[in-house]
Amino acid sequence: MILELDCGNSFIKWRVIRSADASIVAGGVVDSDQALLTAVAALPQPPQRGRLVSVRSEEETTALSALLAQRFGFEVLVAQPAREVAGVRNGYEDFERLGLDRWLAVLGAYRLAKGACLVMDFGTAAKADFVAADGEHLGGFICPGMPLMRSQLRTHTRRIRYDDASAERALSSMAPGRSTVEAVERGCVHMLQGFVRSQLDHAKALWGENFTVLLTGGDAPLVQEAAPSARVVPDLVFVGLAMACPLD
Repeated sequence: MILELDCGNSFIKWRVIRSADASIVAGGVVDSDQALLTAVAALPQPPQRGRLVSVRSEEETTALSALLAQRFGFEVLVAQPAREVAGVRNGYEDFERLGLDRWLAVLGAYRLAKGACLVMDFGTAAKADFVAADGEHLGGFICPGMPLMRSQLRTHTRRIRYDDASAERALSSMAPGRSTVEAVERGCVHMLQGFVRSQLDHAKALWGENFTVLLTGGDAPLVQEAAPSARVVPDLVFVGLAMACPLD
């Protein structure tokens, strides 16, 4: 059994897969290191190996690795920046500055697409990256995602106040909003969909119609209408993690 972790600033996405066929045994999202240990320890069969990607500080990542080693008795492989992995070449001028979550999504996208691809990740930030048919990462774009847009409007506009349940209900339709929560939530989705369409235009200018579109991240379903032919891959970062940290 292999434990895989995607450690964000606020949450840890985790899953356990079988070594033989990479089938998923268990998984979830937790908000602390201790919650992760509790969830994994409750499994009928504990993992014997592990790998992780983290956008946290080096100190936080090291502390989590030490906790896992102490609790389960194995050293965790931690994804590191690289100039090239599996034929994919990092496109940043300073390759170490490319976020590891973006880098792993790029690796996973190219592996699945087997050619030119546009990968878009919709989480706290919305990110788009372009990979040419020969594996050259051409760079990408970053803008605020739904959580950041929502947070900024709530922070800087006194009359915008609503809870998460109201936000979820507001997205049952994309008609012009007839309340503040509907106007904000639907307006933010329209901005994300506009981002998607602009990335598609850029990809078409590069490659015509000969490219694959992959969507990932928690808010990917909100933008599918703007990219109906796209492939949604919720665990895309884990695909790249297995490439960056092979355990065989």
